[in-house]
Amino acid sequence: MTVPQTIPPRRRRPVLDPRLAIGVLLVVASVAAVVGIVAMSDRRTPVYAAASALSPGERVDASDLVRRSVALDGSDALYLSTADLPAAGLVVTHPVARGELVPASSVGSATGVGSTSIVLELATRASAAVKPGATVDVWAAPAEAAGAGEATPAPPSVLVAGATVVRLVDDAGSFSAKPEGSTVEVLVPRSRVARVLAAVAGEDAIAVLPAGLPWEPRS
Repeated sequence: MTVPQTIPPRRRRPVLDPRLAIGVLLVVASVAAVVGIVAMSDRRTPVYAAASALSPGERVDASDLVRRSVALDGSDALYLSTADLPAAGLVVTHPVARGELVPASSVGSATGVGSTSIVLELATRASAAVKPGATVDVWAAPAEAAGAGEATPAPPSVLVAGATVVRLVDDAGSFSAKPEGSTVEVLVPRSRVARVLAAVAGEDAIAVLPAGLPWEPRS
């Protein structure tokens, strides 16, 4: 008589190995800690840079700018933040080169713009210090009036103090970045436009002189 053999029941394996679960948790915790440390140490600020060269008087909005995330080391307020650009845009008050971060001091509100640009033909060539972005004083020497009976003409006077050079124009009429032309475009307050135009209409001799020489670091 054959005695049937008893087959022991199979031991069920756990669905998830506890050691594997602990390993996964440790990896996840490590990754989360690294991400948190990187996020805390990343103090970059989203600011705007010029997509192309910006000239004084231009109205710009987000389409004229590009976003950049840079570490400014506490100088955030000196540049145009992505959160500071109004829906109406801004107006450029000082030249900004292509790719340059936009300084907050180089843009102004689009409402109530108080300046406009005027092209002036100069009686003399501009000095080397007169270049785009420079601050200049616009002088005028009144032309002698025929039959006025004056022994000497009136002395020169300042038409506009602290005007901003937009660009220089060469003798051929094309825009140039070098002070070789006798024509210059300047940004002047609207309150002085009438006086400047009167001097132009009177054929006064107009000149622009640097309001201050630019500082250049030692090489």
